[in-house]
Amino acid sequence: MNLSELRENYTQGGINKADVSPNPFEQLAAWLQLARDQKIKDSNAMIVGTANKKGVVTSRTLLLKGIVDEKLQFFTNYNSQKARDLAENPHASMTILWKELERQICIHGTVQKTSREISEEYFKTRPYDSKIGAWVSENQSTRIAKRADLESRKMEFEARFPNKDEVPCPGFWGGYELTPSHIEFWQGREGRLHDRLSYHLDGNNWILERLSP
Repeated sequence: MNLSELRENYTQGGINKADVSPNPFEQLAAWLQLARDQKIKDSNAMIVGTANKKGVVTSRTLLLKGIVDEKLQFFTNYNSQKARDLAENPHASMTILWKELERQICIHGTVQKTSREISEEYFKTRPYDSKIGAWVSENQSTRIAKRADLESRKMEFEARFPNKDEVPCPGFWGGYELTPSHIEFWQGREGRLHDRLSYHLDGNNWILERLSP
């Protein structure tokens, strides 16, 4: 397979500074809504990049679950690799890509845990299987001998919590919120002359600039 031959030409249009909101969160919400209206599968999926205190970077796909008070929320296991990274280094990045729209959003900022109340309120909204799965994967990112061990633990917790509304939120599971310092909106253009509109925080003000592709 010759990967160097794989390429796409982007033709869906561009973005102008005059047409976007001066508030990056309003612009983010507008693009998310369009992706949802276009029925893009997992339109809130994002790659979250973290690094430990040694600067070793890891990344994975998560789901953006809220934009509240100019903070971006996601939920995960506090025993995971990403959680261990964030405990050592609160700086993180988020990348949202919609191939169907030829659009991408790149965000970076600092992360902290949400309140316990927010974690528990969100956990209540999860499907039963997801709630049980959270309990099963308490030791996320650690080695397991075989998948049968997971299935056995799943049966144990299903017996322990047979009622969907009575599955408690584990203490090792909860939310994070990223406070952005930089948000970039990328639109693919023909000839690789892509549009990149970048918002960066200067004090309490968001500065909007166009970047070279």
